[in-house]
Amino acid sequence: MNYLSNITTTQRPWLLLALSALGLELSALYFQYILDLQPCIMCVYQRLAIISIFSAGIIGSVAAQNLFARIIAFGLWGTGAIWGLIIALEHVEAQSNSGSFFFSCDIIPNFPTWAPLHEWIPFLFEATGDCGEISWQFLDYSMPQWMIVVYGVYTAAFVVVLLNRFVIARKP
Repeated sequence: MNYLSNITTTQRPWLLLALSALGLELSALYFQYILDLQPCIMCVYQRLAIISIFSAGIIGSVAAQNLFARIIAFGLWGTGAIWGLIIALEHVEAQSNSGSFFFSCDIIPNFPTWAPLHEWIPFLFEATGDCGEISWQFLDYSMPQWMIVVYGVYTAAFVVVLLNRFVIARKP
């Protein structure tokens, strides 16, 4: 139990978190620009969740010994993992109901007016695809279904590590 609690105060686990998220982000860009699979609005939101996890890893690896930095890193990790899981679940639901009359997919991301990421960094955050289209599958899972797996792993790891920190902190 102490091992899981103590790893968050070292650089390597946070760096591994950042590298895994960076790998996923680079994979998304590969799918978009090399395989010509256009991202939909939900894909863009999931990219932002991955960037949140990447940022958590960078902050945690740079300042693993600083409590305030670790709190920020945990916040970004949890937010990115849980929010990404929710969006991926909604995306799978949208794909399964894409033929429905009530299905609609936004075209313009709903970013705050003070941070229009789709205008600032369009190569990363511009949505040009359709949420209901399944244009890629691996082992009969679509991209959002794989992202449920990815975000599920990130969320489970987050919960295990965070709960372990709380359990160890409570022990006298």
